[in-house]
Amino acid sequence: MTARSLCATQDFHGFAQAYRERYPDDVFVPAQPLSADQDVTALVVALAARGRHDMLFCERVEGLATPLVTNVFASRTRIGRLFGVAPTELFDAWQRRANAPLAPRIVSHGPILDNVTEGDAVDLATVPMIRHFETDRGPYVTNAVIVAEDPVTGVANMSYHRSMPHARNALATSLHSRGHLWRMLQTAQARGDTLKVAMVIGAHPLFMLAAAARLPYGADERALAGGLFGAPLELVRTPRYGIGVPAAAEFVLEGTIDANEHAEEGPFGEFTGYSSDRSTNNVLRVETMLRRDDAWLIDVVGGPYAEHLTLARLPREAEMSEKLKARFPAVTAIHYPNSGTHFHCYVALNQSRDGEARQVMLALLGWDPYLKNVVAVDADVDITDDAQVLWAIATHFQPHRDLFVVDGLPGSALDPSSASDGTTSRMGIDATRGSRFDGVRARVSDDAMRRAEQLVANLAGAAR
Repeated sequence: MTARSLCATQDFHGFAQAYRERYPDDVFVPAQPLSADQDVTALVVALAARGRHDMLFCERVEGLATPLVTNVFASRTRIGRLFGVAPTELFDAWQRRANAPLAPRIVSHGPILDNVTEGDAVDLATVPMIRHFETDRGPYVTNAVIVAEDPVTGVANMSYHRSMPHARNALATSLHSRGHLWRMLQTAQARGDTLKVAMVIGAHPLFMLAAAARLPYGADERALAGGLFGAPLELVRTPRYGIGVPAAAEFVLEGTIDANEHAEEGPFGEFTGYSSDRSTNNVLRVETMLRRDDAWLIDVVGGPYAEHLTLARLPREAEMSEKLKARFPAVTAIHYPNSGTHFHCYVALNQSRDGEARQVMLALLGWDPYLKNVVAVDADVDITDDAQVLWAIATHFQPHRDLFVVDGLPGSALDPSSASDGTTSRMGIDATRGSRFDGVRARVSDDAMRRAEQLVANLAGAAR
């Protein structure tokens, strides 16, 4: 079975079946039923504490009429398998496909049309949701991809927005990024209209990754999904507003967002590790509900955990890697560590002249609106290892000389340390050695290391 077979169809069920057959040791199936109140998150946290980031397939969750799959994006190795590459090649593989978008294709049939409920018959109690944290206001949809099409061009925007039940036929949601969907909502309000949307809850992992990408306004993430698949994304039109959604999706909720209607939403456990009630408090009125016969709840583990962070960050990391290396050939790698949520970035480079590291860091801080802190290190430092980056800071960095701060810039609305107006300061730390550094790094020879590794292997074999 090749990596291609994981994407042989645009159906999450096909992906999950192929993955379980190919990599059974990377899928955890709980033997006992789980509670819908925090047990799923607790299991992910307990596994992570043991260095495991298995995809979870929960066949029985109390109160849910569907299986639940989560933690899909917690492992870069697993994501790399979707592209047929090792984790170290993931950025380049992503950019190759993302730079070759394919327009979506409308089809007449798909599993998502198995069941269509409209009007007064809509009841969101039939949509599976779980509670992720004790501090959450209640159950949440964490995998809510809202699709909105421009009424003139037909170009769609896709973006994630946490959502919780508000009424039988309404969700409270936050457009906290104030990104393209927010802009489309303001445009609709200006013409005296509501924004017509379709919320996709569960689809193939490549669709989910495309929805996390940051594209220019007017670019269609559905075409990006086609590029990732290497084939046009197959869409069906929603019954009421004709919005193109994945034909093989699990659930779709079609309705409207009125810029003038609001409801309390949050707190919810966010990527910062804090329970956040910062919200735009918008309401999505659901007029049509679609679901496939064999629907699953495809969950995303929220909070400061690997799945949430990697899903949101991977497209941005790949974009930053391509832009930096094109502009600064000295750059060898970049990495956004989980320890820094979305606010830290490490960049490694072979600095050719003093000041180059500072220039690279300024570019990163200007390009990525989430970043607060960038650390530059030499190319021989493993930037996927926090301990090595901290060692570089400890031995190469002089605060009076190698630190700079820029204040008063827009930041993430979810950063609990940001000002009330959402502004933040940003810092660069130059932990490269510089041209005047005269230390010689202590090292053990390759021959000695090979002998030691053989001794350790022999000890391990004897222990068994």
